[in-house]
This record gives sequence, C-alpha cells and structure tokens, in this order.
Amino acid sequence: MIKILANDGISPDGQTLLEEAGYEVDTTRIPQADLPGVIGQYDVLIVRSATKVTKEVIDAGTNLKIIARGGVGLDNIDTDYARSKGITVFNTPAASSQAVAELAFAHMFSLARFLHGSNRAMPVSGGTEYDKLKKKFSDGIQLRGRTLGIIGFGRIGQEAARIGIGLGMNVLAVDPMIDEARIDIKPYNSEYITMAVSVPTVEMDELFAKSDFITLHVPFSGGTPIIGKAQFDKMKKGVCLINTSRGGTVDEEALLEAMASGKVAGAGLDVFDFEPTPRPEILSHPNISLTPHIGASTLEAQANIGLELADRILAFFGDDK
Repeated sequence: MIKILANDGISPDGQTLLEEAGYEVDTTRIPQADLPGVIGQYDVLIVRSATKVTKEVIDAGTNLKIIARGGVGLDNIDTDYARSKGITVFNTPAASSQAVAELAFAHMFSLARFLHGSNRAMPVSGGTEYDKLKKKFSDGIQLRGRTLGIIGFGRIGQEAARIGIGLGMNVLAVDPMIDEARIDIKPYNSEYITMAVSVPTVEMDELFAKSDFITLHVPFSGGTPIIGKAQFDKMKKGVCLINTSRGGTVDEEALLEAMASGKVAGAGLDVFDFEPTPRPEILSHPNISLTPHIGASTLEAQANIGLELADRILAFFGDDK
C-alpha cells in the first residue's frame, strides 16, 4: 500500500480521492525535528510552506518517491538534492493563482480607500470622533485609470493582469522569460462575453517610473532581495507596493525607509521576513495593510490544490498500490 504523509494537511476532497484509490493518507502533523525519524515509512511527502524538506529529511526518506508542495514555489524543499536521489518533486502553481491575485487586489483596495486604517480606528474612536475619522479617510483614490506594475508574469501575474484590465487599469509587466502574454477576459462560466488582450512585457525601470501600484509574483530569490533601496529610488513618488509572493523578496528595512520619506505611500504585505514573528515596526505601521500569509488560503484554492495533488500522485503510481 502506498503511504502518504500530508504533513501540512490536504483538503478533504484530495484526501478522499486518494483513499478511495486505496492509498493510506496520514495527516498527523509531525514536528520538523521529528520528521527524519518517521519519514522513512512513507512513499509520498506532501507539504505546504511550514515543513522544510532538507537534505536530512530526504536522506531519511528511504522510501520516498514523491515530494509534493501544495501551492506555489519550492523554496522550502531542497529540490536539486531530492531529484539527484531519484525523487519526483512538483508543486501546484495553477490551483491557487486566482486566490493569490485576488488577495493582492484586496490589499490594493484597502490601501486605496484606507480600509486597513479605518478598521483599526473605528472600534477605538468611531463612537466619539466619527466626523474626525470621516475627514481623515476621505482622500482615497480609485484604481481605474491607475497604472499597475506586475513583477513576475507567470500564472499569478497574469491573473493579476486580468483583474487589473477588468478594472480599467493600465498594466505593465516584467518577466525575463516572457515577451508577451495573451490575457483572456470573460465572466466565470459565461458563453456570451469574452475578450482577449495581448500584454507585452517592459523593462523594469519603465515599470518603476510609471506604476502607481506594484505587485510582486516571483519565487524566492534565495539571496539579495528583488526590491531594495536602489529599486525604491527609481519608483514613482507615492507608489503602493504589494507583496504576496515570498518573504525576503523585499528589503523590509529599505521599505520602511521609503515609506518614511514618502516615496512609498503604502504597502500590502502577506509575507514577511522572520515568519512567524514579523518585525514589530511592520506590524504596527499605519500605512501597511497586513495578512498572515494567506494568499492561497481560500476554500476553492485549497480544494483545487488537494485535487491536483491527488491526480498527480495517482497518475505517478498508476495501479500500483
């Protein structure tokens, strides 16, 4: 029997699909330090972002055939080493693309209309300083007509472009691997309304100079942040920066400096350095909209991720149980 450890969980739909095929699925959370001691009994390891699949874990996984990451990115898995040991490694980037892109826009709307600030202030002083708060939060902007810069034009970046175009935003995209992308725009399950737009990519400096909002959809660089002081210096004054990709892709110290100078008007962050203990200066900043790394955490996305994981695992093993 094929034994699967879903150490960071799997949706009920995905688990049911695997169990109906005769596979054993264990969703018991094994602490990181204890993982090498038990992983040897499993054929498949499923993780999300919490579990780190290190060389030690891989060496202990003597029966492992698959290491699967539910979601985007593989930076918590030593992929090269795993593959050198003959282990198949894959993730499920398509399943959560819409969820992550929608969260990026949730942060944009929050910053544009000061929702993050008013939601903090109203419970405290809404009953005594209502008119004062109304005045304070009345200088919002609309997204229509603004320029959206997208860094990373893969599946999530293209979902962001689709939403932005639908809102009437000007879209600029940067990706060294993509020259142009076709963006299909139509209502969900609609047979009557459809359109397609070709979006060419541009140079990074043009994106910095023209964008009112910049959203990051890139993998972890593993070293120097993609956005640091030099990049902030090139940005349009008053820009809003959104990061739903990975902690470490933005230099948080440089971000705080850029916000203090007024270069960056606001930021929307779903990922952080030092997770799960982000910088207090980030958490308390009045111009930062915050979420706790929930980009792919919608019911629909988790169901899609679970089903894609199950389908790929079943396809790998075929009838071998």
